[in-house]
Amino acid sequence: MELPISAACGQPATTMNGRWVICRLIVMLCVAAGPGFFAAVVEGRDLMVPKEQAITEFEPTETPSMDVQEKGVPQSLFTWIKMARGYEVEWDTFGRKGWYTQDPRLKPIAPGTTLFSPDTPAVYIVFEVAPLEDPAQFAAQVFPIGADGKTGARAIVTDSLEVPGHERYGFLELKKPSEQWPQGKYLVKIYITSLGQQPFHAVNQVGTMRFAVTDQLPASAPSDSTAR
Repeated sequence: MELPISAACGQPATTMNGRWVICRLIVMLCVAAGPGFFAAVVEGRDLMVPKEQAITEFEPTETPSMDVQEKGVPQSLFTWIKMARGYEVEWDTFGRKGWYTQDPRLKPIAPGTTLFSPDTPAVYIVFEVAPLEDPAQFAAQVFPIGADGKTGARAIVTDSLEVPGHERYGFLELKKPSEQWPQGKYLVKIYITSLGQQPFHAVNQVGTMRFAVTDQLPASAPSDSTAR
């Protein structure tokens, strides 16, 4: 079967020129290939249909717990960080009595304490960091934990501290929110940020700590009245 060259090329026969040879070859190839050629084209288009992308969701970000620390293993910027009943100030000397450095050393009182009485004036978080090149801001938020294990949406206690450059020690003082701490469990979120930035932001959170308040403390627990 042959098609008129003018019909296949879409031009009147009177206007056809030397290109008719190429046009005729194309028409002959299409006719010789038959329906399979067009079917292959259709099938090829079907194979190119884009595949639907599966929906992906990110899991909630969890920051590490700072309650358990391995000796000699820093966490974030902290050389060590301890929950305590208070702190004491110690001074490093140059080896001669009365010659002190300008950087006092903080020593936590009863480090590692996680149980406090309802009348505890404040829960302290004492820490040491590597000497900072630039000032930084350390902060903490306290959230109650419900009986169902879920953390409350609103912080009941907050504190922040600006640590100048080249200093190593600091503490956060989490004062009781009212006349007494409500009995129960609490989560503390720890933040580090540069000065001038919003400290309580999720991207600045570096870890968590936990403690509990109860009126049934172990007999060996020290009195909170002597804590600083």
